[in-house]
Amino acid sequence: MDERTGLPVVGMVGAGQLARMTHQAAIPLGQGLRVLADSVDDGAALVAHDVVVGDYRSLDDLRAFAVGCDAVTFDHEHVPNAHIAALEADGVTVHPSAAALVFAQDKGEMRRRLSALGVPCPRWAPVDTENDLAGFAEQVGWPVVLKATRGGYDGKGVWVVSSVEEAAPVLASGTPLIVEEKVAIVRELAADVARSPFGQGAVWPVVETVQRDGICVEVIAPAPDLDEDVAEQAQALALRIAHELGVTGVLAVELFQTADGLVVNELAMRPHNSAHWTIEGSTTSQFEQHLRAVLDYPLGTTDPVAPHTVMVNLLGGPDDVVPKGIDERMHHCFAHWPEVKVHLYGKQFRPGRKVGHVTVVGHDLETLRRRAREAAQYLMVGDAAGTVPAHG
Repeated sequence: MDERTGLPVVGMVGAGQLARMTHQAAIPLGQGLRVLADSVDDGAALVAHDVVVGDYRSLDDLRAFAVGCDAVTFDHEHVPNAHIAALEADGVTVHPSAAALVFAQDKGEMRRRLSALGVPCPRWAPVDTENDLAGFAEQVGWPVVLKATRGGYDGKGVWVVSSVEEAAPVLASGTPLIVEEKVAIVRELAADVARSPFGQGAVWPVVETVQRDGICVEVIAPAPDLDEDVAEQAQALALRIAHELGVTGVLAVELFQTADGLVVNELAMRPHNSAHWTIEGSTTSQFEQHLRAVLDYPLGTTDPVAPHTVMVNLLGGPDDVVPKGIDERMHHCFAHWPEVKVHLYGKQFRPGRKVGHVTVVGHDLETLRRRAREAAQYLMVGDAAGTVPAHG
């Protein structure tokens, strides 16, 4: 508890963009957000008041960080699960718990648990050898998808392979793996929900996530032309998973929409890229909701503020392009697209890295998508001729 305000202190392990935006949401609530940063140059460390520099892999650092926190939560899933369990044994309130978070940390554990619950998943198997892989592919057909059980994100740790020979270097790397069938999908969706320790649940509209090279580049809320029954099924499925796994805080359920129905792809137990649109597009953002949930406050309403919201990620281009003239580009972006909201994460620009996003809300979906894409393209690389767009 903060003695100056009488309000609780939430500790967030990790100081990336999720912690940065959670800090933004904490300010109007009067809450203190303490962040455990790897470096003073981390995105959240650049803006938060209460910053502790330490190693999330060190139990001693985690214990020291947790002192004085009313609840501890996470910016990422990489904290060793045994360390989280040790904090809980010390009496620290941790959301989500070690028992829940393991299903977001380990894809094998996730698949086993979801399969046991009867949740629709791709056909899958653990794989250690070429014979394991060949036997699985004989059942489901090539190509198949190899996934590292831990640490993969944004297309990293995922390999689509069409033969044992193509998979051999991955199998020989010693990386713990599972293999899944390559699902024929209509599109990718996400159902984002929140659950409090009390057991209250809240759900946002199901969104479409547009992917390129394994990275989400655009989110459309709500998912266009999604059958109402399918949307309700996705929301109910996400709420059920949150309940069955004991998740507290925000849960993102990434889904494949197929010709035969919905299939669960991945889980994330934290604020998630698929719900960044909620900052401008929902009555309660995912970041405020996450704070409410981990403090066991009543959850906020999730009603959209407009018929459509579009979020486009800003992906770093060549290192020598974006940093030069970014302030001038911001100036012209605001002049040309005044309705577009820009979020920069304070991150170093690297090719393909998510360094920010833009959001626009309104009534005409195609216009919103075009405006958001144009603004994002201009901010990252400018137009083809490198000229400033005319104001309009």
